[in-house]
Amino acid sequence: ALHIALQVFRRRGYEGTSISDLTKAMGITRPSLYAAFGNKEDLFRQTLDLYERQHLCFAHAALQAPTAPEAVERLLRGYVDVLTDPMSPPGCLGVNGAVACSEASEPIREELIARRMVNENNLCDRLEKARCNGDFPENEDPADWARYVVSIGLGMAVRAASGASREELHRVVNVALRSWPTAS
Repeated sequence: ALHIALQVFRRRGYEGTSISDLTKAMGITRPSLYAAFGNKEDLFRQTLDLYERQHLCFAHAALQAPTAPEAVERLLRGYVDVLTDPMSPPGCLGVNGAVACSEASEPIREELIARRMVNENNLCDRLEKARCNGDFPENEDPADWARYVVSIGLGMAVRAASGASREELHRVVNVALRSWPTAS
């Protein structure tokens, strides 16, 4: 049932998904949904956890790559694969869920931003380590480059949700990687 809820949220976003959408897709009643998952916000958080475990698990391994450029390439290419997985709705649960949120859904928007910041901070830490090891230029700010890489990923998520192909997004990665600074 949680996998089905994930697909519904991924397709429609948090705000665009109703309890009726969820119960219909999951084949359960409202009372069953509330008993098993709590409210819509709780269910969404559980689907976020599942999404991170099943779809974004590549990120940790990517950051372990021997060099910073390899880590960034693995991150971006892994993200392209998630965004264009033919078995799932295109795009990103976090982006689709955060783009259109009303004031009532502000806690969800804040949750999505906080989770995204964890990923950005992890990348920044990796780039700091690379700078200490001489694998990233001393005169470059790892935080700026982490923001840049995350922004590329967010842009690709929007493009994927709008129908961009896997090949097209890999070409975006190619261009982004050409701008990567070299340690001298």
